[in-house]
Amino acid sequence: MSVIVVCGATATGKSDLGIALAKKLDGEIINADSMQLYKGMDIGTAKLSVDEREGIVHHLLDVLSVKEDASVAWYQTTAREIITDIESRGKRPIIVGGTGLYIKAILDDLNFPDTDPTIRASLNLMAEKIGAEAMFQRLRALDPAAALAIDAQNLRRVIRALEVIEITGKPFTANLPRKESSKFPDARQFGLVMDRDSLDARISDRVDSMWEKGFVAEVDALIPQGIREGRTAQLALGYAQILKYRDGLFTSEQAREDTKRATRQYARRQETWFSRDERITWISPVQPRLETVLALLEKSAPPIKP
Repeated sequence: MSVIVVCGATATGKSDLGIALAKKLDGEIINADSMQLYKGMDIGTAKLSVDEREGIVHHLLDVLSVKEDASVAWYQTTAREIITDIESRGKRPIIVGGTGLYIKAILDDLNFPDTDPTIRASLNLMAEKIGAEAMFQRLRALDPAAALAIDAQNLRRVIRALEVIEITGKPFTANLPRKESSKFPDARQFGLVMDRDSLDARISDRVDSMWEKGFVAEVDALIPQGIREGRTAQLALGYAQILKYRDGLFTSEQAREDTKRATRQYARRQETWFSRDERITWISPVQPRLETVLALLEKSAPPIKP
C-alpha cells in the first residue's frame, strides 16, 4: 500500500483534498506543516479544527509547546514510525503539508553530519555581529537551493545549513538524496498548483479571515506560554508580525499587510522547491482534484511535470 503525499504552496487547498482522500481510501493523515506541530498555533497556521477533520485521524498536530524547537531528524524518525503504525493497521498513510524539507525527510534518506561546537559558536557570533538577513544572504550565495527551503527569518536553520556547508565542504543541498535513495519508492506525490493572481487573492482573503477569527488574541494567549522563548514558533508567519505589533513596531494593519507580503513570498519559495521534484504529479484548479488523484492512483500513471 503506497504512501500518498499532498503538497504544494500555502492556501492551495491541501487540507481539504487530504480529508477527501482519507475518507475514500480509509487513510490517516500525517501533518507535514512545520508550524502546525505547535499547540495553540491554530488560527495563524490554518490548522483544521477537530470538527473540520471529519473524524479522520490526524498525526503530528499539537505535539510541541511553543517553547520547543523541532528538528528535521526528529520529524523524520517520528513520521516514519507513524507510517509503520498506520500500515500495520491496514490503513493508508496520507502526508499533507507544505514544508518541503519535512516531506523529503519522510520519503528520502537525509544524512546530515552532527553539529560541530566550534563551528556553531563561530556562526552564532557572526550572526550577532551581522544579523539574520546578512546570514541568510550568505547562505543564498553559498547554496541558492537551500535558501529556497529555509525561511530567511529562521536564523536557527540558516545557521545549521551554514554549519553543514562548512563541515562537509559541500552545499547543504548536496546532502539531500537523489530520488533513487527514496525510503518509499512507491510513494505517490500530488502537488496542488494555482495561478499566481488567484493564489495571491486567496492568501489575502485567508489572512483577513485570520484577523477576523481572533488571530491577535491567539498570539496574546501564547505570550505567557513562552512563544517569545521559542526560536522557531516566534518566527512563524503572522505570529512574528503580531509580536512586532505588540512591541509597538507595527500597527495592527501593518502587521496584517506584512503577513500577506511574507506569505506570498513563502508561497513562491514553496512553488520553486516542489517544482524541483520530478516525482510530483501536479493538479490544477480546473481539474476535479479528488477524482483526478483517484484516477491516477488507479492507473499508476507516471508523474506529469508542471
